[in-house]
Amino acid sequence: MRNTTTILCWIILIVSFLTLGSCKKHDKEIHKLDVKKENWGRTKDGQEIYLYTLSNIHGMQIKIINYGAIVQSLFVPDKSGKYEDVVLGYDRLDDYLKDSPYFGAIVGRYGNRIARGRFTLDGVQYQLATNNGPNHLHGGIKGFDKVVWNAEPIHEKDKVRLKLTYLSPDGEEGYPGNLKVAVIYSLTNHNELEIEYFAQTDKATPVNLTHHGYFNLTGHCKRDILEHQLWINADYFTPVDSTLIPTGELRPVEGTPFDFRQPTAIGARINDPDEQLKYGRGYDHNWVLNQADGTLKLQAALYDPQSGRYMQIYTDQPGLQFYSGNFLDGSIVGKGGVVYKHRYGLCLETQHFPDSPNHPEFPSTILRPGEQYHTKTIYKFSIK
Repeated sequence: MRNTTTILCWIILIVSFLTLGSCKKHDKEIHKLDVKKENWGRTKDGQEIYLYTLSNIHGMQIKIINYGAIVQSLFVPDKSGKYEDVVLGYDRLDDYLKDSPYFGAIVGRYGNRIARGRFTLDGVQYQLATNNGPNHLHGGIKGFDKVVWNAEPIHEKDKVRLKLTYLSPDGEEGYPGNLKVAVIYSLTNHNELEIEYFAQTDKATPVNLTHHGYFNLTGHCKRDILEHQLWINADYFTPVDSTLIPTGELRPVEGTPFDFRQPTAIGARINDPDEQLKYGRGYDHNWVLNQADGTLKLQAALYDPQSGRYMQIYTDQPGLQFYSGNFLDGSIVGKGGVVYKHRYGLCLETQHFPDSPNHPEFPSTILRPGEQYHTKTIYKFSIK
């Protein structure tokens, strides 16, 4: 009897061990470094659009479509471990095709504004579309946010990547040169979204690529972004005229509502009686980043005290455009039927300065044949 009991105990132990091992294996299968692809519809001219889901071992996910190279969703944990979507966007392709304020897209050839849509390069004047009042914005009528990109998933040891490529032909939207563009989104096991930009041209042309994600760290717009605390490593910003074109001045942030050198609630000074805030209907300005020497540095951070979500921004770019969602007005119904109300999302776009082709005193955005455009930005997520 004693031998039988001993045998039964050993059997129970072995089965328990095997079951535990099976559970651990299953858990790894649920959260593993992976890229999945699914059909997401067609454009009006019949081009197929795909949704790519990048996952890491912690359960963080990024969903990207090859229309506009758009980050459609970004799931990150809060302080209780709950994963929620922290970017604005749509559930259906048709909504992106119909109308979108650049939700999650790659914008170019020139992100931000060019005054009156004009610039002179090597003695030749070029006229671009004026699609933002009197000015050119984010590449024109059909910028990179409205084209279909070729997509290629890439697996590496500690990250998964999606490489998107596009050939912008000479004369597209008025820009000179055939421009070969590549954007690589990477999701790492350190909960980082890395974005790398590459470009080559056969004629001199201005290039200023950026990611136009609308963030709300509350978890898909539970509240507006006014309680988010923002830090920007910048002693100066570029003030604008009434059409949001830089005047050319680099103005100190000290003593102004534009001083985010210490983490500050976005809503703390957004309604101050300041002319620049009046022009932008809030914040819609470029900050001149400190120690911007072309190497990757921590230059900004965003924190939501209630969820505990913390986002750090590393970049090698000289500027950062902070837009506080001033034109969101409740007319857009986004993912899950959520109404995107006033200031329910914000943008932090790493970039060169707006209207640089018309400001020789600004860092140059001109790419010439034989040169390689390459820049990198990292959005790193954690709990604080």
